[in-house]
Amino acid sequence: MKKKRWYDYLWMASAVYLTLGLFNILFAWLGLICFIVPLMIALIGGSKAYCNNYCGRGQLFELLGGRIGLSRKKNPATFLRSAWFRYGFLTFFMTMFFLMIDSTYLVFAGADLKQAVTLLWVFKLPWQWAHTAMVSPWIAQFAFGFYGVMLTSTMLGILTMILFKPRSWCVYCPMGTMTQGICKLKNRKEAASNGRKSQKNCGVA
Repeated sequence: MKKKRWYDYLWMASAVYLTLGLFNILFAWLGLICFIVPLMIALIGGSKAYCNNYCGRGQLFELLGGRIGLSRKKNPATFLRSAWFRYGFLTFFMTMFFLMIDSTYLVFAGADLKQAVTLLWVFKLPWQWAHTAMVSPWIAQFAFGFYGVMLTSTMLGILTMILFKPRSWCVYCPMGTMTQGICKLKNRKEAASNGRKSQKNCGVA
């Protein structure tokens, strides 16, 4: 039996995060960890170690779909793997993300706080237990928007988990697409740099 490592339990962090957001929307800010850490690992290390080892959401899908058996365990649809869909979805996702940032700025500038989480970028879920009185309105606005992003991506992941293999979300995950692109560019740059060094050394010899 394969020995468990500490990061094999990070699915708990994803489950706790989603639960905490239901009780106090301000916990949504913790989700920034899932944005910053993968990008830093890709930029510094040039690898997708986060996606492969540390992604609690992927582990949660593996638990629900694999161990509990909520997945049909079918191969993902071919179009999900295509570049046009992955980069198209990334573009759409980032557009929604920047619109969320824009809403946060508008509230910072004096607009009214919109106390609602938007699921699937369409359905507004009123949060009556947000507990945001202790912070500035723009901080709360970002929390509402960001939790909506995290909840929506989780719902999409669960849907593809049910229809296909447990971690089918990973095939078109926007963060995975970004880190993959960063790793390719970084490795290509390092390979080119090593090639120039090799040519220089040959010239000296």
